[in-house]
Amino acid sequence: MPQFRVGMGYDVHQLAEGQAFWLGGIQIEHTHGAVGHSDADVLIHVICDALLGAANLGDIGAHFPDTDPQYKGIDSKKLLAHVVALIREHKWEIGNIDSTVCLQLPKLRPHIGSMQQTLAQVMKMRPEDISIKATTTERLGFVGRMEGVSAYAVVMLYRVSPTLDTPPQTYNV
Repeated sequence: MPQFRVGMGYDVHQLAEGQAFWLGGIQIEHTHGAVGHSDADVLIHVICDALLGAANLGDIGAHFPDTDPQYKGIDSKKLLAHVVALIREHKWEIGNIDSTVCLQLPKLRPHIGSMQQTLAQVMKMRPEDISIKATTTERLGFVGRMEGVSAYAVVMLYRVSPTLDTPPQTYNV
């Protein structure tokens, strides 16, 4: 069994006027916010998907279906905490996270530090191991027309302790 794994997540949410805008576990003041069954925090959702994928534990929809009323309006930080606990139960630890949010407005640079701190608290890891980048699509497509927000995340997991199915190490003499 490999001692390292990489996972990738991608998500999109529609934007609507008057909706609260949650991103990276913090609320950002803006005229538009993401629409979804939960609080629609697209950044947390892609991190959850990347973590689950790297650990081969399914995806966010399998664990928290949008047809289940218990997840209606839920704080995505609770979903992330559950996913992190799950991967740790399976003896994986997070090495680092690299993410990109695609959004025309608002500008995210002033909020990145707060998002890193919040996510680090939830995942019990160092903020410097969580990269959050922001970009626009130069006014192209649904992101450029401010109809939606998309995000990508890549995570690296490492094995905390060997498992019984790990073959013994052999040495040639």
